[in-house]
Amino acid sequence: MITQDQIPAVLEHPVYDAEGSKIGNANHVFFDDATGRPEWVSIKTGFFGTNESFVPIREAIMVEDHLEVPYPKGKVKDAPNVDVDSGGHLSEAEEVRLYEYYGIAWDDAWHQANQPGEAGWARSESGTTGVAGTRSMDAGTAAMGTGADRGTDARGTDDGAMTRSEEQMHVGAERYETGRVRLRKYVVTEEVQRTVPLRHEEVRLEREPITDANRGDALSGPEISEAEHEVTLHAERPVVETETVPVERVRLSTDEVEEEETVTGEVRKERITAEGMVGTEDDEDGRRRP
Repeated sequence: MITQDQIPAVLEHPVYDAEGSKIGNANHVFFDDATGRPEWVSIKTGFFGTNESFVPIREAIMVEDHLEVPYPKGKVKDAPNVDVDSGGHLSEAEEVRLYEYYGIAWDDAWHQANQPGEAGWARSESGTTGVAGTRSMDAGTAAMGTGADRGTDARGTDDGAMTRSEEQMHVGAERYETGRVRLRKYVVTEEVQRTVPLRHEEVRLEREPITDANRGDALSGPEISEAEHEVTLHAERPVVETETVPVERVRLSTDEVEEEETVTGEVRKERITAEGMVGTEDDEDGRRRP
């Protein structure tokens, strides 16, 4: 459990879940009405810390310079939004909603909170409990009626000094999806022309004079007769066939380009002035001048 002395180290410091994921920065600590002990911590979440989520602080621990809570980051970010009045006070009804969301059994929590000694974390130094004394113990009303008060920054002292605070703007970067690109393969048909040489046979009439060398062949047949001789002609024609072959490989890759962008925001600052003092006036930085 976080002690009173550790509160200054909690505020404005990172809050992590048990897996080591950063949830946000601690913004406010809420205290038990009766005991004054820390009960809840609100965490700035979302882009630029625009949201505020509540998480129980009694099971949180300080690890070096940050707070660690036993709840997943998504669980804390999805916690129900609760209303805090102008005095920084969390009502019992709102606290009931938060405890139900974090799965804390009311009967068990009530008994544990009011045990004697250190185990009873809701008990005050005088032994009185932080639960409303007249509250009944039935299932509907056994809620931890602490009605936590907001500790604005837990730095108030009784030495007569006033603490001046101001907001600081922290600018970061958030990665988000801008679009998707996919590879798609489809088939197109196109005409291709090729020239190929083709051969064919043609008939040519050849006449051979009778000589002593061929006279015997010429006189081997009948003297006068009718005859026919047939010659078969051949020709070539084009034949087309296709073959699938790989020609290239295509892949998608991304390049990271860095560019600068100016971000403008508003921060609030507290100013302290003294009233009723004659002849002097405060500068904005708090120094006195005549």
